[in-house]
Amino acid sequence: MTLANRRSRKKRDESGDCAPPAVAPAAALLAWYDRHRRRLPWRAESGERSDPYRVWLSEIMLQQTNVKTAGPYYERFLRRWPTIAELAADRLEEVLKLWAGLGYYARARNLHACARAVVHDHGGRFPQTEADLLALPGIGAYTAAAIAAIAFDRKATPVDGNIERVVARLHAVEEPLPRSKPKIRALAAALTPDRRAGDFAQAMMDLGATICTPKRPACALCPWHAPCIARKRADIESFPRKAPKAEGKLRRGAAFVVTRADGALLVRTRPDKGLLAKMTEVPTTEWTHHFDEADVLTTAPLAAQWHRVAGLVTHTFTHFPLELAVYRTRVGNHTQVPDGMRWIAAAEIEGEAFPNVMRKVIAHSERG
Repeated sequence: MTLANRRSRKKRDESGDCAPPAVAPAAALLAWYDRHRRRLPWRAESGERSDPYRVWLSEIMLQQTNVKTAGPYYERFLRRWPTIAELAADRLEEVLKLWAGLGYYARARNLHACARAVVHDHGGRFPQTEADLLALPGIGAYTAAAIAAIAFDRKATPVDGNIERVVARLHAVEEPLPRSKPKIRALAAALTPDRRAGDFAQAMMDLGATICTPKRPACALCPWHAPCIARKRADIESFPRKAPKAEGKLRRGAAFVVTRADGALLVRTRPDKGLLAKMTEVPTTEWTHHFDEADVLTTAPLAAQWHRVAGLVTHTFTHFPLELAVYRTRVGNHTQVPDGMRWIAAAEIEGEAFPNVMRKVIAHSERG
């Protein structure tokens, strides 16, 4: 090779995704996984077949949630509904109660709808192909690929945030997320072997979770240390590139916490569709950009002596931040319940399907 050719090749290698990385063999990653695989409640032991129900349940819970948070919910769900048939047979309200606190509640509604579809349309058995899995409620491209690969060892390539990071660094993908997602998926698919696709997918997840972490990755321990372009460039933490995130406009409102002398709490159920659909809440005003607290008590659920609790409850949803002023009052045991609302006994409050923002409101109301 001439000196000019060597210089040209070096320039391509340093330019990021213009040059392919050295071979990143699946065998090296699988060998690492066989030694270092994480033990997770939903993961089958080495040599055992994965249970599609457990794979699906864990994958739905892990969307927008980490392993530490999802683990206890997963264990409670399995104790309550050991099989998909038992989950499908129960009421959505019970599913929402057990899901409360995990967030992104559309996942819980889709979970229940999917369980019923599998039982009613597939005899209680999950379909094995990505195409058929995609037809089920709440299952998108990632989840379909994860179930197909992990539960049925089909050659499929799920790409979650961990895998996205690994591939973006391996190839030094310069295009920022989310525009680079199709390219990263294609690059990940090219790495997937014909055999042990399920183990390979889980190995990629583990690599991103334990070695190729967002900050201070342990490159020296990585089985793909040699072919990683970002490591060679010494700017690995800058990948994946990300476009600036637009923040939603602040919304504000007020929440009204009404308790009876016997400790019962006044609540209502949110509409069937939209944000926090079918979840339980204490009465609130609308959440708007132009909220005016001056005449807020005209919207209170009942006439009473209201106390404004000092401070605000803050909460961030996917598309906007929220601030709520909290008002509280205590009424007699025979107070008539307003239309569309109900009393729940003090002993039932903990197990009710309150989203996190409502639990914050209730806790805040007890402070002052």
